[in-house]
Amino acid sequence: MVVIAPPTSLSLSSCKCRPSFNPPTLSKLLFPKPKPFTIVAMSDDPVLEWILTEGKAKQISKSSPVGGGCINLATRYDTDVGPFFVKTNRSIGQSMFEGEALGLRLMFETNTIRVPKPYKVGSLPRGGSYIIMEFVEFGAARSGQPALGKKLAEMHKAGKSDRGFGFEVDNTIGSTPQINTWTSDWIEFYGKHRLGYQLKLARDQFGDSSIYEKGQKLAKNLAPLFENVVIEPCLLHGDLWSGNVTYDKNGEPVILDPACYYGHNEAEFGMSWCAGFGSSFYNAYFEVMPQQPGFEKRRDLYMLYHYLNHYNLFGSSYRSSAVSIIEDYLQMLKI
Repeated sequence: MVVIAPPTSLSLSSCKCRPSFNPPTLSKLLFPKPKPFTIVAMSDDPVLEWILTEGKAKQISKSSPVGGGCINLATRYDTDVGPFFVKTNRSIGQSMFEGEALGLRLMFETNTIRVPKPYKVGSLPRGGSYIIMEFVEFGAARSGQPALGKKLAEMHKAGKSDRGFGFEVDNTIGSTPQINTWTSDWIEFYGKHRLGYQLKLARDQFGDSSIYEKGQKLAKNLAPLFENVVIEPCLLHGDLWSGNVTYDKNGEPVILDPACYYGHNEAEFGMSWCAGFGSSFYNAYFEVMPQQPGFEKRRDLYMLYHYLNHYNLFGSSYRSSAVSIIEDYLQMLKI
């Protein structure tokens, strides 16, 4: 149960149409003094309960929907201790948000690029789950792409793993499961848990045995693309496109909605086809993380994972791009 007192913004005393005699007693009845807007959270609303207890808020002045997502509902809660950002999903358990919260926390702890600080993940009483995090006030992109490239490279440099390639938990890329089983070899990890998983999904979902067979040939013969390359497990955002990049009120870059794992730093550019990264971004990035031999040859390989995922999520309009990349690599590698 949630009890809501009348908001301060709703005051009938501002009405211009009033009786000319306006008796004092009637005025007090019709136009009572506004009361503070307070939400009292009971046990059936864990989001409000957390905000008003562990979040240390005494009152919530407003809740507003926030647009931009296609998988979860997003809400801003304004309180006396500042705003909170909450995402809810009525059909998915909390494991999805647990993976997001872990990624946000690890990126936050690198103390490099700004990300929203996660506070709480939990289950909703009537099904589904939620995540509560810091609300970041957005502003103009004063620092632009050079700052984004530099800060991203600093995160990759600071976020390392001694367990190999993978992540503590499986998470999601969009709504597609992303398998993060720890693997000591990057080529094996990418071939099996990135390309291989998406190819199997396309075969099982669409009966697309053609893309599966061609893609598996490529996935099992990636080694020539990595000659003379030193690959360290770097903490990746994992889903870096223009919709997940913004700037705070100081004009500094902010990255949102991660699909984190530890992988080859170049894999971060796999969504560059809809991220708008320009030369100033890459120049700033490579000043911190130097470009390695064969970078240009691997760019489409990392795009392939995301084209396959878009094929599986949104249908056949992305199939031709994925097939074209696969066939180009099969020809290049003479497989």
